[in-house]
Amino acid sequence: MTSHPLDPLTQDEIARVRDIVRRDGGLSAAAWFETIALEEPAKQELVSGTARRAAFVCCYDPASGETWEGVLDLAAGQFRRWAVARGMHARIVADEFAAGGEAAKRDPRFIAACARRGITDLDSVLVEAWAAGYFGIPEEEGQRIAYGHCWVRNASGDNPYARPIANLHPVIDLRRMEVIRVDDFGIVPLPPDSADIIQPVTRTDLKPLEITQPEGPSFTVDGHAVRWQNWHIRVGFHVRDGLIFHEIGYEDKGRIRPIMHRASMAEMVVPYGDPTGGNYRRNAFDTGEYGVGQFLDSLTLGCDCLGLIHYFDGWSHDWQGNPKLIKNAICMHEEDFGTLWKFTNWLTGQVTVKRSRRLVISSVSTIGNYVYGFFWYFYQDGTIGVEVKATGIPFASALPVGEKPAYGALMAPGIAAHVHQHVFCYRFDMAVDGPRNSVKEVSFSALPMGEANPHGNAIGISETLLASEAGACRDIDLAAQRYWKVVNPNVVNALGEHPGYKLVPGVNAFPYQHPDSHVGRRAGFMYHHFWATPFAADELYPAGTYPNQHKGGDGLPAWTARDRALVNENVVVWYVMNYHHMPRPEDWPVQPCVYANFHWMPVGFFDANPALDVPSPKSKSSCCC
Repeated sequence: MTSHPLDPLTQDEIARVRDIVRRDGGLSAAAWFETIALEEPAKQELVSGTARRAAFVCCYDPASGETWEGVLDLAAGQFRRWAVARGMHARIVADEFAAGGEAAKRDPRFIAACARRGITDLDSVLVEAWAAGYFGIPEEEGQRIAYGHCWVRNASGDNPYARPIANLHPVIDLRRMEVIRVDDFGIVPLPPDSADIIQPVTRTDLKPLEITQPEGPSFTVDGHAVRWQNWHIRVGFHVRDGLIFHEIGYEDKGRIRPIMHRASMAEMVVPYGDPTGGNYRRNAFDTGEYGVGQFLDSLTLGCDCLGLIHYFDGWSHDWQGNPKLIKNAICMHEEDFGTLWKFTNWLTGQVTVKRSRRLVISSVSTIGNYVYGFFWYFYQDGTIGVEVKATGIPFASALPVGEKPAYGALMAPGIAAHVHQHVFCYRFDMAVDGPRNSVKEVSFSALPMGEANPHGNAIGISETLLASEAGACRDIDLAAQRYWKVVNPNVVNALGEHPGYKLVPGVNAFPYQHPDSHVGRRAGFMYHHFWATPFAADELYPAGTYPNQHKGGDGLPAWTARDRALVNENVVVWYVMNYHHMPRPEDWPVQPCVYANFHWMPVGFFDANPALDVPSPKSKSSCCC
């Protein structure tokens, strides 16, 4: 079967890339693969029909300590480009992550440090080889390292994070798979709590809840192309980004009107707020240092997904380049969402009700202790919702029973969790009614009383064109009810205005890390909630392509310093959503889902309510609908 130019790589394509790189890449036998993924074709090639299938490849070679990257033409079987990414570190892949932890457990210094804490069964110890970040430590300069964090699993084995080993951190040379030092900041007793996740007694009063669609779903699927309720969407997968979308459009009066060319969660960082011991090194770039896509769960019906489900598989790979199937990596289903719109005519008694249905496309990524559900909602009125559901186990630390943490909260006796933030950066390659758009900021204010506002009720509306990048680095403002909209200045609607889509913030916060901190320099994107840039094919990730052990300053702060024009350009919008998390006892031993979201809503994109033609529901008790 011929793949669409935007489809993810297939099993055979990944294997072909692996073989060609092994044959022609000039790497040692020890080299391993960080990324084998689709190299997305240029937009003009998609329009002209000249796009050729190609793969982006990134490898790390321990023999030289170098990261290599390039693009391979799949039809020709040869490199378009292939070179060393000098001074850059490839992401830590799952196999390397596991191997680094096992290397630490073989080190005599680490074994002795465990023995001093009464831990002799190393099989019960979990060492996670976290990305080390960059902190200017001389002996770490130029090395590929990981900073270890350690736990003892509980007796039942269902919680590997049950008993944190405080203050013990092996520093692991991932190139040679050996420990270069052990940071030991002092012995703290292991927590007494067993922290069992699976409970022997469960509730018995929960009755079955069944969701049925006897006539089947309302969507159609052709490969990775989806049609549902006027929506046209292409679903994709990337080993780094995870779930991505292309060619999002809405069919209006028989014409497919584009909205976005590409949409993805481009980066996320989780900075922790405890400066003591080795805790200051806890700041994970889960996309750029590890890769959300490689950790996607295989979803199961009735557990992760409920209803009539369509699944998309994802083809990832191990570090030897062998294709690796993630069965049911992406879930798609329809969901009732209450009232879409309703009007009761009090003069006649006529009631008109339309129920909302949304298309849900989601994936779940388990990255160590945390589990993230990435949900995208497409509504019948043209709205796009984006939501993250965070669950899993908060990053636990031990402290003596009876003590309280200075930079977090107690979750159980001897168990503390640090205050931290989950910062997600989404990238939207906009195409509202065409490839050239402009960006505006809309704010509201209470106008002063005076001749023009004698009753003090006037609300001022301010709409500002964000003409270039420097002026488009913006923050949320609750007092101004601020939002941003992307419009097409080349098109007018029935009211003579430019059609657009507005980005409406939801849950959000500001970062507390100082901008000059090490994590602040590396995650400079988190200091504004909204950014806009002109499209550039190599500007995909807001902290840069290689944030692992990078000193910082790359990505959005560097790009926007050029202050490029944004008026009537191919605009890319970046939205930063910050979920501030102060843990609580209810988060232990497993955290119930917490939610953070935002929406894209049409504003002048349609001439009227686009959901007027949604059929009324069939009432089971009367015909008033």
